[in-house]
Amino acid sequence: MNKQEGISLSGLVVTLIVLALVTLLGLKLLPSYLQYFSIQSQFRAIANDPEMKNATPGEVRKAFSRRAQVENITAIEPGDVEVTKDGNQIVLSASYSVRVPLVANISACLDFTPTGR
Repeated sequence: MNKQEGISLSGLVVTLIVLALVTLLGLKLLPSYLQYFSIQSQFRAIANDPEMKNATPGEVRKAFSRRAQVENITAIEPGDVEVTKDGNQIVLSASYSVRVPLVANISACLDFTPTGR
């Protein structure tokens, strides 16, 4: 007798449902992560800008505000940016949460802490 190999119809349906759910979850969470990476990129760009070496925290926040408008960053405001110095290097950081509705009354709460040196 020949042994049958392959996936059954019910196994295929379950696999497709799981893949669809994972894909939907990923598509809902992706914009939050893209915004986080954009913020982190702007923090690094500002921290490594030679013109910002002797800037005041207000000037650094103003530079972030201009860059945030161009990059369409809406998760944080310039006032949320913490500006510190580590020796001669500017360090920018922020902390924020994003709530992403998933299904009905179920939401994902994502905490982000971007930094830039």
